[in-house]
Amino acid sequence: MTMWHKTSCVLCAQNCGLEVQVEDGRMVKVRPDKENPRSEGYVCRKGLNVLYHQYNQDRLTKPLKRVGDEFQPVPWAQAIAEIAGKMRTLVDRHGPRCLAYMGGSAQGGHFEAAFGLALLRGMGSRYYYSSAGQEFSGAWWVAGRVFGRQYNIAIPDEHAADMIVAWGWNGMQSHQMPQARKVLTAFSQDPDRLLVAIDPRHSETAAIANRHLPVRPGTDALLMKAMIAIIVVEGWEAAEYIQAHVDGWDTVRPWFESFDVPAALAVCELEEAPVRELCRLLTTRRWCLHPDLGIYMGRHSTLNSYLMHILGAVCGLFGRRGGNVIPGMVMPMGFHADERDPQNWRTVTTDLPAVAAGSFPPNAMPEEILSDHPERLRAVYVSACNPLRSYADTTAYEAAFDRLDLLVVNEMVMSETARHAHYVLPCRSYYESWDGTFFPWTFPGVYFQMRPPIVEPAGMCLEASQIFSLVADKLGLVPEIPENLHKAARGDRRAFGAQLMEWAAAEPRALKAMPFVLGRTLGREWGSANLAALWGLLMTAPEAFRKNAARAGFEPGPDQGERIFQAIVNTPQGLWVGHADPDGNLANLRTPSGKIEILIPELAAQARKLDAVSEAADLVMPDEFPLVLNAGRHMDTNSNTLMRNPEWNRDRRAGTIALSPEDALSLGLEDGQTVRVTTAAGSEQGELEVSDQVRRGMALIPHGFGLLYDGKTYGLNVNRLTKNTHRDPLGTPLHRFVPCRVEAA
Repeated sequence: MTMWHKTSCVLCAQNCGLEVQVEDGRMVKVRPDKENPRSEGYVCRKGLNVLYHQYNQDRLTKPLKRVGDEFQPVPWAQAIAEIAGKMRTLVDRHGPRCLAYMGGSAQGGHFEAAFGLALLRGMGSRYYYSSAGQEFSGAWWVAGRVFGRQYNIAIPDEHAADMIVAWGWNGMQSHQMPQARKVLTAFSQDPDRLLVAIDPRHSETAAIANRHLPVRPGTDALLMKAMIAIIVVEGWEAAEYIQAHVDGWDTVRPWFESFDVPAALAVCELEEAPVRELCRLLTTRRWCLHPDLGIYMGRHSTLNSYLMHILGAVCGLFGRRGGNVIPGMVMPMGFHADERDPQNWRTVTTDLPAVAAGSFPPNAMPEEILSDHPERLRAVYVSACNPLRSYADTTAYEAAFDRLDLLVVNEMVMSETARHAHYVLPCRSYYESWDGTFFPWTFPGVYFQMRPPIVEPAGMCLEASQIFSLVADKLGLVPEIPENLHKAARGDRRAFGAQLMEWAAAEPRALKAMPFVLGRTLGREWGSANLAALWGLLMTAPEAFRKNAARAGFEPGPDQGERIFQAIVNTPQGLWVGHADPDGNLANLRTPSGKIEILIPELAAQARKLDAVSEAADLVMPDEFPLVLNAGRHMDTNSNTLMRNPEWNRDRRAGTIALSPEDALSLGLEDGQTVRVTTAAGSEQGELEVSDQVRRGMALIPHGFGLLYDGKTYGLNVNRLTKNTHRDPLGTPLHRFVPCRVEAA
């Protein structure tokens, strides 16, 4: 039997709509889904190759336990009992700080996070690590101060803009907005709109941009300060907007009034005229800003984000159509965790807070494990991620994970991380389970898609949520559920909801264990804890979402959540479940003043002292490492570690080490030869690519390679070249500015 199923790509945060043909229970063909309301038939080559993600020679189908140097299959009951027993023993002996959960940030599914966090908190720990902490610790911390909540990330409202500024973002390769290539190309070709790229190199986005500022690597903060200074001196700031919506400008403004702009731009290696003209455009056009890892993982990471927010506030960017707006959300990407609250934890060795919407930075984890502190990490539960290829300093992670008393990994495949685990638990793929993501990339529409399973699970695989539920139950974290609730779960959902709330009101442990309760009741009937969690989420949705849903046509009422749930289940291609108020966007601010607060005392001295003289001195590269490595080049041939079979890149140059023609010539190197890259962290070898895209003085290596597949290692693992200690003060790794050298192998 052959049938086409609506689903989506799970390889990046855009989750473009797909249709997949299933024949005799196997996925065989993929095409774009033109009925997906967000992607509208747009998809890149990654999505068209998801069969390579689904079908993998290293697929796991049974629970595995490490015995000596080998893994042996064990029954589910034995694996769960042993994991729960060891976890309980460790926490009882060493306290809850010995336990961490790492996950909740996959590109294809977010529901396991609710269960992983419930398990973590049920054990008394708050050590949650995720990719958000890896990439956005500084940026989200700044957002928390400026907008009042760390998850209030102001996204570009590109459809209402007449100019996009892509700063450190190569959207033609990395996407990170719906239909990115289509949108960017349209901007660049429209005589009434502009695409501006600020990037050290001549990237694919810079190549089509109407204007390109090739800023020197590591000088983004200096350029931002110079631009703000130009706007201040010329009197171009949005005075009425600042008066109405910005707090702290009178204190911040003097930092820029006598700033030496020509000297700063000389250090940035930019001509003054195009920078000044861009400043004029920023204060006269309806524009939006799209930063990316070139800023977040660049030198001065948190300061970059801070000055970028000041620039946006000075130009009247935030909360306006065509500017940067706080999107409507089905569910926030995490929660607010202000480190000034003494109740919020810090890591015991590195003294880092959880600032990326409640997530700690993964860069801290190796030190937290390898420390001799009595409350060091001893047990880590990893789910839906592969830190030994995704996070900085593979060497440090290997040493740390091998020291753990307990490492449990939920995985589809025998990944590099799984090979170090004590227990590896087989997960269903995103095409074998109900799942969805909460990435808020649209405005004013609020989009959501819950992908249904389109093929049967392999072997004994379970949803990660179901696995967490089994462990939680064995740990005694789930109160006894009365039989009447199990019976009600087989009937009318509204009647079930009423009985559930009545029981929860009388059972003090129920609310903390609610994901597991839903998984064991509705989830058992539906065969999916994830789907049950979605129902529970919509039944208890916050007022802001309910108002957005009403604007999208879901009339208010006690059954609104039920109606939205049924509409989602009935619409596998996804749908608009809400519509944010475009005229009241700044009502989402949660700052004490109710305004955009641009004075951050902890960064004031650094922002004030930033100048050309100090930057010029700090940017002198050491003789040992004269080049700047960009460790994480975005390309359409890499997809984190989700595409392990190298066949999907057959006949393509993937995983190369790219240099400029000038640097290759001066080093006596030729395109295609094997070269060695060395940093303070170590050395790796790979194929040299000589490219006009690369700026002189830089080396580019993509992430997501060095994967062990079918017994062979494919490509270069760039995280062997990054130190976990080469990071911003809030924990973000400085992957876009790693001193290195390149030589013949």
